[in-house]
Amino acid sequence: MNEAGRLGDCLASLSFCDEVVVVDSFSTDDTVAIARAHGARVLQRAFEGYRSQKQFAVEQAAHDWVLCLDADERVDATLRAAIEAERAAGFADAAGYRFARLSNYFGRFLRHGNAYPDRVLRLFDRRRGGWRGNREVHESASVDGLVKTLRGDLLHFPYRSLEQQLLKTQRYARMMAEHDFRRGKRATLAKLVLAPAWRFWRGYLLRGGFLDGWHGLVYAYVRANYVRQKTVMLWLLQQGQPVADPPQDRP
Repeated sequence: MNEAGRLGDCLASLSFCDEVVVVDSFSTDDTVAIARAHGARVLQRAFEGYRSQKQFAVEQAAHDWVLCLDADERVDATLRAAIEAERAAGFADAAGYRFARLSNYFGRFLRHGNAYPDRVLRLFDRRRGGWRGNREVHESASVDGLVKTLRGDLLHFPYRSLEQQLLKTQRYARMMAEHDFRRGKRATLAKLVLAPAWRFWRGYLLRGGFLDGWHGLVYAYVRANYVRQKTVMLWLLQQGQPVADPPQDRP
């Protein structure tokens, strides 16, 4: 949805693929035109959730082996070479492949802390798996069979600004709190106090986030704030309180 600023680089990194399918949520910018200019087959579908949108894309592909990317991701040269080598070997013995995701955070790639290696399963045989389950946020693919790890990185450019990151993490926190509440998970006073602090110190100190300089410090603080928001929202849901404004009827 409205990814004209990032989609071109994503699709350029996929030039080695036999087919490219882009699922668009009725963008109002040049997203569709850019996708078609790169030779992609564009399908438009109303957004119902991150997981279901990705599974829809998988089901539309012409081939059984699929590589799934978001518009803010790119395949680096090392990962491309690894994927092409596996394809040449017929993806022998594997049902899927995972690889590291390397995120750029306001001008610096984060190589420590909770940010890296952040391995994700994105290349798989759709006959043996896909974007399964009912969780629409922090979704992940899974397969039945052997999963191998490839060299190289999936480059990730997730945030245009701090404001955009804060709005995004707040939306994710609400969605996760609502999902956890439906599953019967509950927050406690101890979690309200300790969970955000633990997320910060685990990433910043124990996993070396401080080695990424001020970028690592800000990232650790914002991620800890996400945990705080999610836990507070879950607590409020338990108390029968709303965590979002109700829909407004238009006059």
